[in-house]
Amino acid sequence: MSGLKALIADDDSSILWVLEKFLEEKKISVVKAADGTEASRLLSTPGVTLAILDINMPGKDGLDILREAREAASPAEFIIMTAEATMQNTLEAMKLGAFDYITKPFDLSELEIMVDRAFETIGLKARLTNLTERLKEKLAHETVFIGKSKSVQGVFKTVGKIAGKDVTVLVLGESGTGKELLAKLIHSNSARAEGPFVAVNSAAVPKDLMESELFGFEKGAFTGAVEGKPGKFELADGGTLFLDEVGDMAYDLQARLLRVIQEKEFYKVGGKTPVRVDVRIIAATNHDLDRAVAEKKFREDLLFRLNGMTVTLPPLRDRKGDLALLTAYFLDKFMGEFGGERKTLTPKAEDALESYSWPGNVRELENILRRAVLLTPGIVISPEDLNLPQARHRKESIEEIITARLRPFIEKTDHRTRQELYDLIMPFMERPLIKLVLEKTKGNQVQAAEVLGINRNTLRKKIKDLNIKLGKIR
Repeated sequence: MSGLKALIADDDSSILWVLEKFLEEKKISVVKAADGTEASRLLSTPGVTLAILDINMPGKDGLDILREAREAASPAEFIIMTAEATMQNTLEAMKLGAFDYITKPFDLSELEIMVDRAFETIGLKARLTNLTERLKEKLAHETVFIGKSKSVQGVFKTVGKIAGKDVTVLVLGESGTGKELLAKLIHSNSARAEGPFVAVNSAAVPKDLMESELFGFEKGAFTGAVEGKPGKFELADGGTLFLDEVGDMAYDLQARLLRVIQEKEFYKVGGKTPVRVDVRIIAATNHDLDRAVAEKKFREDLLFRLNGMTVTLPPLRDRKGDLALLTAYFLDKFMGEFGGERKTLTPKAEDALESYSWPGNVRELENILRRAVLLTPGIVISPEDLNLPQARHRKESIEEIITARLRPFIEKTDHRTRQELYDLIMPFMERPLIKLVLEKTKGNQVQAAEVLGINRNTLRKKIKDLNIKLGKIR
């Protein structure tokens, strides 16, 4: 238990001495106090995660200290000691959140069990906190919505206004514009951020299964239901339910969805008892719901309920100014996922992305770049590597290829310091050139010098300076 620290407080010096020796034998460091006022001050000592306090002490009693600690959201666990085992003291201590309660005189073996359990609980809480923070970081990473264009900034402003308001949100936009990502962004910036985010795609679930998918079912509700199962609404309780492609939901099921939104309760398939839930609905569609209402394919009353606030995502073709930002983000992301060097696009590849119409929006961009990163053998991605579904582009010049390879290296250099880049880089440019020409002439230096347009003695010197092994070439 090394590295653990506890506060002990009692106005009986003999009790303090016993507790100190007991804890030190368990490799637990100790801070101690003989009165409540000093104990209250020492509770904030860095590293103190357990407090063993007597109830009756001068200055402040143990329950006062516990009460103040809970009001201040102290993470420490408390074991309360008392010589008066009254029901009132016990109830008060546990009601205030004490970990446990022990009556004097006590057996050290009994206290040892309490202390071990307390530190085990403290460790579990620390791991849970760490996991929660990691999940928050993961969610924050997953909800990065890239864009500086005017249309996207307008979306951010709207999200900022509505995220904290517990209203239903309808997200409109073409397929691939990032509707689920936006829903996660709203959720992570709301008061429900600690709760679950549950997504269901109405277009991906068969219509005859959608009811049990949303509301769950009881054991024996239908053939094969050997045990009950919670639905998406129940799983999202206390958080956010994202209904993607809600425009594809079956018309008869829309009535049940409307009732849940209005009444905040539902019946499972085969269930007889209502299930109450506290869920925020964010719905999304790429359909024209007004037209669907006119065609009797979508309920008008449900549209009114879903349309508490509307956010419309622009297609990628209308936010071309964000293309370079999105491309850089995805290339960095894939480097992290797949390892290796970060890949870069040639100028012509960048032009190809700019001139493409992006019918599949950001999702299509991500998929195209992922495929290019995986299949391109080098670190430079050309228009051919992108394999865009449009006319092929001309082959790039040697200068364009070299420029693309050099750009990441040059960007990493510090222009304020002398680095002699010319002398550093030129041998790497000359060596492969001379080696390839020598391979072409099968090691004949006279012919190689003529092809290169340099003197034979100059070639011989470069072969030596650049450490080119002629034996391997021959």
